[in-house]
Amino acid sequence: GSELMKNLSNGDMLFFSLYFFMTGLHGVHIIVGMVLLGITLYKVKTGAVNSGKYALLENSGLYWHLVDLIWIFLFPLFYLIH
Repeated sequence: GSELMKNLSNGDMLFFSLYFFMTGLHGVHIIVGMVLLGITLYKVKTGAVNSGKYALLENSGLYWHLVDLIWIFLFPLFYLIH
């Protein structure tokens, strides 16, 4: 544990801190998106979301794809460059 941390430079500590922070933050957003899509699926099946009331469906899809788009940039930045 702490013996390993003594051998890391400040740059390495920053990298690993950002690595775990960004991965955790992305994971939280994925869980939020899955809950949101689950609620949307339920509302579509019960008829609360339909062709006249589609804002929840559209915004849920936009949120999910925004998280995906951000990850497309973060993945190479933090995982493949180091």
